[in-house]
Amino acid sequence: MADPKGFLTTPREGAHRRPVEERLRDWNEVYPGEGIGTSLLPIISKQAGRCMDCGIPFCHQGCPLGNLIPEWNDLVWRDDWRTAIERLHATNNFPEFTGRLCPAPCETACVLAIDESISGGPVTIKNVEVSIIDRAWAQGWVTPQPPEWLTGQRVAVVGSGPSGLAAAQQLTRAGHTVAVYERADKVGGLLRYGIPEFKMEKRVVDRRLDQMSREGTIFRSGVNVGVDVTGQDLRARYDAVVLAMGSTIPRDLPMPGRELGGIHQAMEFLPQANRAAHGEEVPGQISAHGKNVVIIGGGDTGADCLGTAHRQGAANVVQLEIMPQPTEMRPVHQPWPTYPMLFRVSSAHEEGGDRKYAVSTTEFLGDDQGNVRALQLVEVKFENGRFEPVPNTEVEVPAELVLLAMGFVGPDRGGLLEQLEVELDERGNIKRDASYATNVEGVFVAGDAGRGQSLIVWAIAEGRACAAGVDAWLREGQTSLPSPIKPTDRPLVV
Repeated sequence: MADPKGFLTTPREGAHRRPVEERLRDWNEVYPGEGIGTSLLPIISKQAGRCMDCGIPFCHQGCPLGNLIPEWNDLVWRDDWRTAIERLHATNNFPEFTGRLCPAPCETACVLAIDESISGGPVTIKNVEVSIIDRAWAQGWVTPQPPEWLTGQRVAVVGSGPSGLAAAQQLTRAGHTVAVYERADKVGGLLRYGIPEFKMEKRVVDRRLDQMSREGTIFRSGVNVGVDVTGQDLRARYDAVVLAMGSTIPRDLPMPGRELGGIHQAMEFLPQANRAAHGEEVPGQISAHGKNVVIIGGGDTGADCLGTAHRQGAANVVQLEIMPQPTEMRPVHQPWPTYPMLFRVSSAHEEGGDRKYAVSTTEFLGDDQGNVRALQLVEVKFENGRFEPVPNTEVEVPAELVLLAMGFVGPDRGGLLEQLEVELDERGNIKRDASYATNVEGVFVAGDAGRGQSLIVWAIAEGRACAAGVDAWLREGQTSLPSPIKPTDRPLVV
């Protein structure tokens, strides 16, 4: 194990961010220097030494990838970074993504999280992870791993988000010829156009894509599968098809006034901002500059909109959430090692804006030009299995821009899915069996398209597991690829 007394002698310390007034002037990551991994190096070895190497490491329960967390904590503490990245890559294709974007359910499952008043808090697992991979990139330890020989079989992967990329890399390394199709003009899916630059600079995505290209993975961007290429075309050209297009239908809010101008889905707003941050021309860009902005939805996507609105120069930003404000300490009804609903402050929340909890929108109010000017809100409380309005609590909130960040309800039903005639489950996701296979022979599904909206760490785990299912099918039952989770696995919640 690492330092036997580490958690007693070393207080928990996380990554330090740049001053708010500095980072609001640019789109770079909110951490100083070359990024979060480099900024953590002065403190991370002692932080890794807080790991107790538990007899039963419950951090494994929190992580669907099965990351060997105590092992690489110990290796970092011992300054054996080269072996640490080998153990990290053994279970995670893209630790630079999870180390920046994952909410770290491994940390809330850490044994040191049982009683933080005694332990000082869980190990900063996510910070150790990103330090390992960023140092590995800096040292040149991350190199292409092309297969020793090719099987002669071809696989198409539809979608280049984390699940599609993970499946593609695993299958390429297994010796299959893999082509990844992406309808956007550049590869990366939500990693590129959904995640703001201040959370993850796109150079982080590009260097991994370069590695994959050098391994032999083929990328075909700007191809709308189902339109430019049909499902029948894919089945004719390829021995297997992996559907990894994600959950892309946004949840809407069909309230009076929804047709007014200035009301947009988050995934209309964020991709445009990402393009503009890279110097691209974006005709008719949705901008928060000088406006009162209201964001409906209190999750990560809402926080991404918040940070983006700040950088665009919004006059004021309010973020709404229908749930009551969470507590800062773990609730009794969400015991360790479950992932608790806590009051969390992201980098975007540090930068300003107001958060309103336990409120619901009842109407969008417009001006004489047909644009939104305000929202009518009412306080709510949860009674009899539903949110009920609290009488006499109506309030009007000014807004010239409203962003809907309430999640997604499944993959697009038409086009490709209709052409392939895949079956959907009762939630509108693509149905699959224990090997991630759909009802159509040779067609598999990975990630949010089959699971429903989830975390990046689950998407990568699904991509890896789906790749094992595809490889076994192509090899008539034999595969050496790992399969970390079943399609039916779910996070431990109460």
